[in-house]
Amino acid sequence: MAIAELGTERFFPSIIKAICRDVSADYPQIWLYHTELPPQCIYHEIPDNAVASQVTLYLDGPYRDDPFYQLSMGQPRGRFYRLHELYEGDLETSNYYRKYYRETATEDEVIFLARLVDGGVINISLMRKNGHGRFSDEEHNYLKALSAPVSALLRSHSQLSDFSQRYMLGPDIAEAIDHAFHMFGSSLLSPREKGVLELMLRGYSSQASADKLGIALETLRRHRKSIYRKLDVSSQADLFSLFISTLPYLGEAGVGDPLEVMMTPASHRKRRA
Repeated sequence: MAIAELGTERFFPSIIKAICRDVSADYPQIWLYHTELPPQCIYHEIPDNAVASQVTLYLDGPYRDDPFYQLSMGQPRGRFYRLHELYEGDLETSNYYRKYYRETATEDEVIFLARLVDGGVINISLMRKNGHGRFSDEEHNYLKALSAPVSALLRSHSQLSDFSQRYMLGPDIAEAIDHAFHMFGSSLLSPREKGVLELMLRGYSSQASADKLGIALETLRRHRKSIYRKLDVSSQADLFSLFISTLPYLGEAGVGDPLEVMMTPASHRKRRA
């Protein structure tokens, strides 16, 4: 039972299992959103061969066109939403569908939404792949009825020590985020790589980044590959997670790279200071 797993690493798989006990769903995933920060996929049950289309491509810019993301970064009043209901027209005619959603081969999607005390939002996403049919009215109503307890459990879990220390933002961190975008990785990367990295962190797509920097798309891709190698990450999701993990070190870094501070043993930092 999900309640019994609050505050443990088993909470997310437990709550997914509880939600899907009577309703089948594909690719359950849990996303954490904070204003001005890259999204984090903090849990998923996606096969390895689908992670690129479901997560990697999403983080390469299209997330900003995601109506669930836009809703989460606004003032969401509800706890349960269906993707098709957020479009006045057809989803298939949107830029979001053209740039990203078509590649996911998804026929239907719903989310549970919980607002956190630090201003962040957690979404639990449940999908139906093409050929599996949309959620029926009965299934939709059943899931919607679960939204209040699910949202309450997500908020409770977020306030427990392990999750709070790992993911929640301090009250003054928003003022330092722009500085973090500019300084993160500066101790390891060339000036051009640093420029590419900053645009990646700010949510620009590869093509938009290349256009803004006045370089060829293939050149930008080479820079990205070099950035991944130097920062020892293998995906944009890993990169975003690494960036967010350095935020607590901004004060200690001053005008330097918070990543360098985070990677330096505490004993050496104190001695150097």
